[in-house]
Amino acid sequence: QVQLVESGGGLVLAGGSLRLSCAASGRTFSIYDMGWFRQPPGKEREFVAAIPRGGGSTDYADSVKGRFTISRDNAKITVYLQMNSLKPEDTAVYYCAASRMDYTTRRISDYDYWGQGTQVTVSS
Repeated sequence: QVQLVESGGGLVLAGGSLRLSCAASGRTFSIYDMGWFRQPPGKEREFVAAIPRGGGSTDYADSVKGRFTISRDNAKITVYLQMNSLKPEDTAVYYCAASRMDYTTRRISDYDYWGQGTQVTVSS
């Protein structure tokens, strides 16, 4: 079992940056692909980014490509989401999640463990 705790959210002006962190418990972190998702106010949860268990080839939603970067440090059992050039439409609760699938996936149902979320608010 993996427990995930996000941090780093907050209020930022449009054009600013934030770095989210997701700390995992357990020594099996390295066997999971990791993903970031977000849920804007009044909308459904959506995929943001994913990174495979060994790092390497990452995947991004078109809406964040070129602005967000996902990374992981298996030694620190932490995954990060660097968010630059933030826009008001990036406002959402951001969640990290862990997947045991054999391939990097965008599907919410493929993720087995979820954090509690961290609020990101971007003001114009």
